[in-house]
Amino acid sequence: MRVPFEKLRSEFERILLSLDFNADKAAQCATIFAENSRDGVYTHGLNRFPVFVQFVKDGLIKVEAQPIKENALGALEQWNGNLGPGMLNAQICMSRAIELAKENGIGCIALKNTNHWMRGGTYGWQAADAGLIGICFTNTIANLPPWDGIDPRLGNNPLVIAVPRKGGHVVLDMAISQYSVGKLRQYQSNNEQLPLPGGYDAAGNLSTDATTILESKRLLPIGFWKGSGLSLVLDLLASVLSGGRSTAAITQEEKETGVSQVFICIKPQDDAYAEHIIEEIISYTKTSRPEKEGGSISYPGENTLRTREKSLKDGVLVDERIWRQVLGL
Repeated sequence: MRVPFEKLRSEFERILLSLDFNADKAAQCATIFAENSRDGVYTHGLNRFPVFVQFVKDGLIKVEAQPIKENALGALEQWNGNLGPGMLNAQICMSRAIELAKENGIGCIALKNTNHWMRGGTYGWQAADAGLIGICFTNTIANLPPWDGIDPRLGNNPLVIAVPRKGGHVVLDMAISQYSVGKLRQYQSNNEQLPLPGGYDAAGNLSTDATTILESKRLLPIGFWKGSGLSLVLDLLASVLSGGRSTAAITQEEKETGVSQVFICIKPQDDAYAEHIIEEIISYTKTSRPEKEGGSISYPGENTLRTREKSLKDGVLVDERIWRQVLGL
């Protein structure tokens, strides 16, 4: 079913106010959740909202906490999230990275002791809307086996790279597993097979069955051993730069909280050249022949814009079961 965007946002806000969020924080969090679903990232919009509410009730998310700067070295700063709402901490840190980039050409904020940021792409869009290149990543609880391993020891550590563009920003937002855990649960809930293998069954065979993969806890890293290595170095960077907790330390708590994140902004030096080369790359990419008749080639973020437009026109697509659950909160 579809729900008007403002109805979705207002229901989120109503519930957050009942959880002792102040008016500003409730409005900001509600907007981010609603925009995530609006843009088609349902796993970190409506579908994730009940989990967020439970984390607040369990005291894992500190409603009144604010992030604070602890150290600075030129354009690099270390911040402490104090276990506040992850999406608000992330917005504040990306805003600070934007300020530093405008002053210095580059800005980097390393954040420790924060919570799940929901859709990482939110902060890539934030940087691109400010006319800057944005790069951000986070570590997570262990949910991905290293290459040649069986037991989860790596996070699927989402990585976001955003490039501003007048005709629609280019925003890559991806987990290091072939499918995020949230996406696997969505396929499981809908009793649908994955379009491509996303992990292994208990016998070590590649599988398109989300339930089988979740039960085996053997998600498939993107690029096989290359994705495994990328996950590890992202955890290293996030933990070292922030002085925060690693995937190993986060996993010991059994709940994904107190994670480490990095937000980088870069100001292009020549806007005219940047605009020209971006269009050249996108145009050339789109000259590839589509695999299927009637198909088309899209750049990262292009389908997001189409989904956003349709959601604002026709209403945001929601899982009716989860929507009823939220209405009852």
